[in-house]
Amino acid sequence: MRFGTDYEETRRLADGTPVRLRLLRPDDRAKLLAGFERLSHESRYARFFTAMPRLSDATLDRLLATDGWNHLAIAAEAGDQPPETAEGLGVARFIRLPEAEDVAEAAVAVVDHMQHRGLGTLLLARLSAAAHERGIRHFRAEVMRTNQAMVSLLHGIDAQAHATYDGAVAIYDLAIPEMTHAEERPEGPLFGMLRLAAAGLQVVLRRLHLAEDEPT
Repeated sequence: MRFGTDYEETRRLADGTPVRLRLLRPDDRAKLLAGFERLSHESRYARFFTAMPRLSDATLDRLLATDGWNHLAIAAEAGDQPPETAEGLGVARFIRLPEAEDVAEAAVAVVDHMQHRGLGTLLLARLSAAAHERGIRHFRAEVMRTNQAMVSLLHGIDAQAHATYDGAVAIYDLAIPEMTHAEERPEGPLFGMLRLAAAGLQVVLRRLHLAEDEPT
């Protein structure tokens, strides 16, 4: 399995910035907390659906409780710094849905100063490959159903996309493109969604359920 516990690679973004990718570990608690502190108010809201002032211990515990199969997270850190002290730059993760073994909720978070540089797309490509290894074929996405412009754009990306509804939210299961080679260009509706989100449109990948945390 390529994305096992020993997975690690260093890549250069389009601007030449080196980033090291590896699986998130239990001892990444301090890095995860520091990365959250570097997120802007807007990024926190987009990622967690609330502008929480800080991560609670309970939330940190859940984010670090990966098992490498049903819950997997790939961390990105500065590739030109020692691993022990390297700055955390982003995390991509999926959590398999218990009611649908080939579907997972997914989330990608990148610190603000590294956004719009290709790191989110790189992380999503690796997350897609890791998900395929584990039998996951769809990531779940949600859009406010009142955002007709966004819904139209989504159907322009994937004409076969059909939504189910949860109140004001339209939920789509997007096919994960199979990443068979490290240099393969991302394509398909999943990456179209990411590109639209990067352009500032109100599209989100379905996030982890963190709302039950008490404010701290």
